[in-house]
Amino acid sequence: NQYEFAPLFGLNTIQVDQNLMVMQIIEEVAVRHGLAALMQEKPFNDVNGSGKHNNWSIGTEDGIMLLHPAKVNKATGNDTAFAVIMSAIIAAVNEHGDLMRMAIASPGNDFRLGACEAPPAIVSTYLGEDITFYLSHFKDGKGEGEYIPKLKTLDLGTHEVLPFEVPAEDRNRTSPFPYGGARFEFRAVGSSQNVSMVNTVLNTIVAEKFAEFSDRVDAGEDIHDIARETLNEHWKVVFNGNNYDEEMQQELTDRGLWRIDSGVEAIATLTAEKNTALFQKMKVLTKEECESRQHILHDHYWGTVDIEAKCLVDMLNQHIIPSVKAAGVGPLSDLEAAVGTLKTAIAEIHAAEDSYKAAQLARVLRLETMIDIRAVCDAAEEVVPANLWTLATYKELMFLDQHTASTPETEPFFDE
Repeated sequence: NQYEFAPLFGLNTIQVDQNLMVMQIIEEVAVRHGLAALMQEKPFNDVNGSGKHNNWSIGTEDGIMLLHPAKVNKATGNDTAFAVIMSAIIAAVNEHGDLMRMAIASPGNDFRLGACEAPPAIVSTYLGEDITFYLSHFKDGKGEGEYIPKLKTLDLGTHEVLPFEVPAEDRNRTSPFPYGGARFEFRAVGSSQNVSMVNTVLNTIVAEKFAEFSDRVDAGEDIHDIARETLNEHWKVVFNGNNYDEEMQQELTDRGLWRIDSGVEAIATLTAEKNTALFQKMKVLTKEECESRQHILHDHYWGTVDIEAKCLVDMLNQHIIPSVKAAGVGPLSDLEAAVGTLKTAIAEIHAAEDSYKAAQLARVLRLETMIDIRAVCDAAEEVVPANLWTLATYKELMFLDQHTASTPETEPFFDE
């Protein structure tokens, strides 16, 4: 089944810390019950992975929600304020989709993205039919009225709570960055990730667009002309279709949207000239700080793979190969060769000239070499008798009722 933890909205700096605390508590409570909480984005093959939905919105110091059309239009006395704000965000996503992809890069997310359970590694935004229709007319100069979302009746099926009306704005679960009513939902974030970089990027790229609009207005341009020009220039990033569809993915690629399938290459974009200039302009990061963070992210990428590869070597040497030998059946020679292949690949990563090259090698190891080795291990698991197989089988991992119950030997983290 699927479970979600949904905290209340709050200031992003506080919410980032709370998210990390929740991850830690989940891991500690799991240990208390003799379990292990897997934060990895794709822990089980052929089964949906795990991610986070980073619900992002912006407001003024006095509490005006800028992504709530009725509230921002009323507060400004301008029926098209919402359209202007949306044009800036659309432009930011189109120009800096590479940074959005960088912020969610990890080995686990490279498995998960585009696997018909998460958005693809192509950055687009979904607005829904109503807003798309409204902004399309606005950019074409066909209307400057207020955007008023349609309403739908929500019935909770209980007598205690009567049916009530809510905005009818729908969500596209295949989009990486859909608008969901007063917020955008960045759906491509990995489950193991610290979301501070994600929100730093979103805040920075949108703030830069707001600053650009402000400078142009100060120079005498009309804000509506600026917004229309911006929408027409960046409209290609708006996509309301099925992001899982391969034909649609090709269409988005043909549009020239940011598509970076490799997390390693996505991280490398952090130090692209346009991006370091952006962070310096907005006084968020210096060029040297961008370079430092890129180095750390690449180190984290290959370091994660390094740990997983060494774990696989131990599993092969201590469990799988001895089981195959004891059974006298299974691909013994292939398994023994796999150990050498893994050790060679690990050594090459450690000998790489820099963190970028090491991460490139690690990605090949994790997404290609280790996948092939896993297939050999699966073949062994299928033929070795259960009494000789010393690891939990895939069936046992997936279905706890197949396990032999055991009492955890760990001490509880909390007082009863």
